[in-house]
Amino acid sequence: MLALIFGLVLLALGGDSIVKGASGLAQRCGISAFTAGLMLVAWGTSLPELFVNAWALAHGQAQLALGNAVGSNIVNIGFTLGLAALAAPLVARMRILSPLLVVLVVANLALIVLALDGAIGRVDGVMLLLAFVATVLFVREKGRNENAEVRAQVEQFAFTRTVLWLNLLRFVIAAALLCFGAKFVAAGAQQLGNAWHWSPLLMGLLPVAIGTALPEVAAAIAAARRGQGDIVLGHVIGSSVCNVLLVVGGMALLRPLALPASFVRLELPAAIVLALMLYPMLRGDFRIERREGGVLFVAFLAWVALELAMIAP
Repeated sequence: MLALIFGLVLLALGGDSIVKGASGLAQRCGISAFTAGLMLVAWGTSLPELFVNAWALAHGQAQLALGNAVGSNIVNIGFTLGLAALAAPLVARMRILSPLLVVLVVANLALIVLALDGAIGRVDGVMLLLAFVATVLFVREKGRNENAEVRAQVEQFAFTRTVLWLNLLRFVIAAALLCFGAKFVAAGAQQLGNAWHWSPLLMGLLPVAIGTALPEVAAAIAAARRGQGDIVLGHVIGSSVCNVLLVVGGMALLRPLALPASFVRLELPAAIVLALMLYPMLRGDFRIERREGGVLFVAFLAWVALELAMIAP
């Protein structure tokens, strides 16, 4: 347990450092603050999960990595976004959010289709990665149409010093923190799973996915109270897309993944249902009210209860 907690702390510190370093270096290379911020809002919070999954996959814990990748999507919407909306209503002004949510639903559906034969192979991984590249280009192009208020909010998020040595140092520190954090999380999850008699898949789905989300939950609640609903929603939806297309696609490219039947029956459908619940909230009054956040959080708790009920003797 202590190893898992220590690893999660290192991941939180490393994730913050690498986001600042990436923003500073991007702007140093001439990329606008808005473009840098848009990419970081959408994909930056997936980096800790990416390191955990890469470490787990490299050390023969593919099921832990797979559980974390898919479980994080459910945690992102039900847990992180639900609690943030409970803290303060979220106003969505960013035009890219609705189409990005559609991409998330389609990506999960595609993963179900690809998993019907019980595995995600290297060819499937390449397809997912190409879809991620296309999504990045789409977000970059579509982002140019955002209004001044959204652009200012994103630029403020990306604001950091652009000194070269400082941002290179941030990257070095972040790499060390993320590598060691991933090592401790994977080792701690394995020890805890053995003690609780939980499978690596379930450890990835619940303790690891929820644990890696905790720093983001705190940041999302703080951002919600500051009125930065677009930042919260961008993190949640973008990170979820990244988990399906980049993380799962990258893992499959490195090593074909055997997907348990429960993924097609439960976990991936649960991720789709939560995303579909979010869509009318964004398409209606462009607000996620507290009661809607409560609905998302209750749906998340129902999923957790169902997962636990399936392992009960």
